[in-house]
Amino acid sequence: MSAVKQAQMRLGFEKPIYELEDELGRLQASGDQSPEAIERVRKLPLEIARLRREIYDSLDAWDVVQVARHPDRPQTQDYVELVFDEFVELHGDKFFGDDTAILTGFAKIDDRKVMFIGQQKGRTLKERSDCNYGMPHPEGYRKALSKMQMAAKYKLPIVCFIDTPGAYPGVQAEERGQAYTIALNLREMSRLATPIVCVVIGEGGSGGALGIGIGDHVAMLANSYYSVISPEGCAGILWKGQEHRDKAARALKFTSKDLLRLGVVEEVIPEPPGGAHRDHRGMAQILQASLAKALRDLAPYKGDVLLNRRYDKFRKIGVFEEEVAVLAAP
Repeated sequence: MSAVKQAQMRLGFEKPIYELEDELGRLQASGDQSPEAIERVRKLPLEIARLRREIYDSLDAWDVVQVARHPDRPQTQDYVELVFDEFVELHGDKFFGDDTAILTGFAKIDDRKVMFIGQQKGRTLKERSDCNYGMPHPEGYRKALSKMQMAAKYKLPIVCFIDTPGAYPGVQAEERGQAYTIALNLREMSRLATPIVCVVIGEGGSGGALGIGIGDHVAMLANSYYSVISPEGCAGILWKGQEHRDKAARALKFTSKDLLRLGVVEEVIPEPPGGAHRDHRGMAQILQASLAKALRDLAPYKGDVLLNRRYDKFRKIGVFEEEVAVLAAP
């Protein structure tokens, strides 16, 4: 990898971490065996680990967006290989075509068979073009729903991974029923009598995320976001300029901590120190344990009990109480 490409992947707030890592690399490469150098090489990994924890424990909303979009962050395809066993991909919507922005198939986790649905962005330019940069078309949502209905028929739990800037908003997508298809998915997912676990692994953008996001257990990775609009879009509307995107990110309250506090999600899944992009395998192990537990917890709920529980969960989102000031009598 070229030095230029490496620099492009370095987030601004991570600069102190990279400086220490570069120092450690230089000392190890120099072969310096002086007592001072040996002691410094011994202490640097501890300093780097401490600094990673400190920085990632205090990220603001815009920092979280940058981490969620990091080009090295694990994507759906990575997790399919690291988290699940015996994945068998299923293609097509039986109507128009096969949208590769949504990956579907049978899989196993913790010896439990599941139906897997996940949004895929792609890494290389060709993959991103094929996956439309993670922005599904209507046929992707139809494919997802048909596989979910198959899962409900055979009483298989469903696992959905959300990672999209939003559904594709182009003319062709609208001509093929983009808005209707997403709305249909919302209705039908709420009626599926089988456990559904949804995890936001990166970006959770608007209706594109919600189209596979109606679940009994909704979780987010710590450095992901889930929002009705991107911070750039919000800044353009409210402040007439994308230079205010950090202000918009704070106002939207879309980080995992915010949404856990507001009751939108049930779980925040921790990431390895320094973010998932630094340790794919470690993140996969944490995610696998979280999914296995969620599926075990949901297993006892059946039929109407499961559906009523899901209905009540979403009805409570957005409920709040106003505190009325009581004026003392004169």
